[in-house]
Amino acid sequence: MVVYPDFQVLCFAAFSVFEVANRESGRRLYDLEVLGNGGGSVRSSFGQNVTCVPLVDTGFDTILIGVGIDVPDHDPAVSEFLVDTSSRTRRIASICLGSFVLGDAGLLDGRKATTHWNFGDRMRARYPKCTVDLDRIYVQSGRIWSSAGMSAGIDLALGLVEEDHGRELTAMIAKGMVLHHRRAAGQSQHSTLLDIDARSDRIQASLAHAKRNLRNELSVAELATVAHLSPRHFARAFRAETGKTPAQAVAALRMEQARMLIAQGTLSMETIARDTGFGDTERMRRAFVRGQGTPPTELRRRLRMGRSAEGE
Repeated sequence: MVVYPDFQVLCFAAFSVFEVANRESGRRLYDLEVLGNGGGSVRSSFGQNVTCVPLVDTGFDTILIGVGIDVPDHDPAVSEFLVDTSSRTRRIASICLGSFVLGDAGLLDGRKATTHWNFGDRMRARYPKCTVDLDRIYVQSGRIWSSAGMSAGIDLALGLVEEDHGRELTAMIAKGMVLHHRRAAGQSQHSTLLDIDARSDRIQASLAHAKRNLRNELSVAELATVAHLSPRHFARAFRAETGKTPAQAVAALRMEQARMLIAQGTLSMETIARDTGFGDTERMRRAFVRGQGTPPTELRRRLRMGRSAEGE
């Protein structure tokens, strides 16, 4: 991992995926090294110093880029290092705004990449030869990988390990790191629960219940019981806090979960429709056409084509 001054320490959460891979496999699959321009100490955003080795190519298999919460200044030495090593390095990956480092080195030209959603327009303007995809938590474009945010760097790292050693080890790593689930690359950056943004514990509890029980009918009466309110009082409070009706919120949660499962590509449409509460594939299809402008079968086809193209 190449770190910039004031890098976010959360970058090391992604780096630790490879450490846990060694432990879970019972053998040394990855040697880990932290690099910085000039070597020596590099200060993190928390004020802690991390000892780094200089930017010298000693035969790296994979290079990760870790930066802070602002677009980093262009560092010509890092760009030169990345350009020089890119022909010999199997993969180069960025975490969050590290994509700007790859762009500055010209490594995103003619490729697809992602970054934090709040910096998408800036990235498009700065690197017009790159196709910026802000609707995915990470993107693989040939040898170049990029994640949308800091926590999505963990998903990217799991994707790298899965490419190397398969899903079984990746699942063991996710379990060992107590991750709720391994998010597929095609999952959207945006979270429905964050968008709804309920203030009170009661409404938040009802939303959490809905998220966990999408196969249920999730009527106003059921959600009101969770919130310990009468159905009428609950419906008024829910709309006042979220700006949505309970039915609209449940529909958005169903759509988000279904989209994630479709992106993973392992379950049938019938299973996804049942598990997300749509009931049958026709109801799910109509909901996707209304909400996404495309049927779920077309979405899965596009995602499969995208993965195939990215792996080339």
